[in-house]
Amino acid sequence: MYTVTVQRDFVAQHFLTVPNPGPEGDLHSHRYAAKVQLAGGELNEYGYLTDIDALNDRIDATVDRYRDATLNELPEFEGLNPSVEHFARLFGERFWEGLDAPEVESVTVKLREDDVAWASHEREV
Repeated sequence: MYTVTVQRDFVAQHFLTVPNPGPEGDLHSHRYAAKVQLAGGELNEYGYLTDIDALNDRIDATVDRYRDATLNELPEFEGLNPSVEHFARLFGERFWEGLDAPEVESVTVKLREDDVAWASHEREV
């Protein structure tokens, strides 16, 4: 299995909407680290799993969507608690949307919201 990974850091804000969230119920920022890993068993004719420039373009565009945003105000979070788990899935969906990478079999997003908390979401594509 081959893997290719790209990573970016960015800041976004949110507040949790669960019962009794404590201080996490107030608007606050996180310095997120998003690591996106694509995996597949075959390489294309040029020996690539996928075009790394296209991956860099996709992660930059995805980060641009969320950088300095309040997650609760974005349509994709409507009706959702903006947990790091939901955010990892939504980040991966936006990242993958429109990417032409026929050799890729799965996309995993690992999202760190601070020094001790990570969540990841993996999907087959």
